[in-house]
Amino acid sequence: MNRRALLTSLAVAPLIAGCRRSAVASTPRGGLPPLRTITPGAFGTCVQVANLTDPAWLDLARTHVSQLTPEWEMKMEYILADGLDRLRLDRTDRIARFAADNGMALHGHTLIWYSQGQEAFAGLDNAAFDRAFDGYIATVAGHYRGKVQSWDVVNEPILDDGSGLRDCHWSRRYGQDGYIRRAFDEARIADPEAVLFLNEYNLEGVPAKGAQFLRLVERLLKAGCPLQGLGTQSHLWIDIPDGQIAAFMHELAQFGLPIHVSELDVSLRTDSALDLRGQQYRLSLQTARVTELAEVYMRLPAAQRFAFTTWGLRDTDSWYRRDDKDDGKDRPLPFDAAGQPNPMARALATAFQT
Repeated sequence: MNRRALLTSLAVAPLIAGCRRSAVASTPRGGLPPLRTITPGAFGTCVQVANLTDPAWLDLARTHVSQLTPEWEMKMEYILADGLDRLRLDRTDRIARFAADNGMALHGHTLIWYSQGQEAFAGLDNAAFDRAFDGYIATVAGHYRGKVQSWDVVNEPILDDGSGLRDCHWSRRYGQDGYIRRAFDEARIADPEAVLFLNEYNLEGVPAKGAQFLRLVERLLKAGCPLQGLGTQSHLWIDIPDGQIAAFMHELAQFGLPIHVSELDVSLRTDSALDLRGQQYRLSLQTARVTELAEVYMRLPAAQRFAFTTWGLRDTDSWYRRDDKDDGKDRPLPFDAAGQPNPMARALATAFQT
């Protein structure tokens, strides 16, 4: 399922979010309370500009969401489409305005990612590369200073099998740990107030990858990196063994840093063409995975429960439903196409209110 003194100061953000939740009436929708009113920290979702023209999505988001993450339009692929000298920030500006107008926090995603930026940086000598790398972070993070409360500074630095860190255009210039440290240092300069996250996927499902992530975090912190939060994407699959999600989250919590469940979805698909299990049984497995994740999140200290974000709201919004293999049956997100709660939404509501 490929995809894709600190605590004192950071404790303020969840407290503010809690005050905002308590001031909002908890009118049920489809028998479900607004998730933003019951989620410790914030309840988030990803967003694209196209969502902002969809009245049904707007209604659902305003009901349940207190934090937004740009799904694509804050990534280098879009921002650098016209080259290093003409950064495109128009769409994310629109998302930022929507978030501000609706009292939602904005989580920046992402400054540096191994899979993007190579074409724009190709052919630069070392000095020009350094200026472009530092300048990109300074410009983008600086532009959203005061509008973005947090950033995924570096996204997905670890190999899928957990055997090591990825080799990429950034690491070839600065080293595998070096480009991460440099990105965090530059982001800290550009926005001293934002909470800076390292974000990765398949940490719960692939124990070797989770262990590699923990070792990387330990190295960065020992080196003085201004890493302030840990993002686990939680693109889960239904056959993760019972207890494995909770075990990893327990290890992740040992650093004492805020934790962001940053991109949750759970596809009902599996890789086996011989998997004949029915839809309801798959949904029961999905519910078990989501319940385990939400319950262990609830057991975190309050200052570590930064936010709980799903990678879309409705099944039809999901990246799993955008390829040519989509049969229209996958239900990876909290709400169905009509905006009614799926079993996932009810599992989250139960865990958050327990």
